Amino acid sequence: MNEERAREGLEHLQNAALELIEATRAFLDVAEELVQDPSALAALAATIRPQVPGDERHAEPHVEHIRVV
Repeated sequence: MNEERAREGLEHLQNAALELIEATRAFLDVAEELVQDPSALAALAATIRPQVPGDERHAEPHVEHIRVV
């Protein structure tokens, strides 16, 4: 029974490692595209952090408290 559980555990670890490798490859493919095409990087940056007018950029962040009854 212990050998079977150990084998199953090893299989799970192998599958997880393969998934991690696949995810890393996908990430590296995206990184390579961004390096090769800087305009894509600018578009990605604009998507992640939209540009705001200069005055708003320096405004202090605020928290709006909403009462729940």
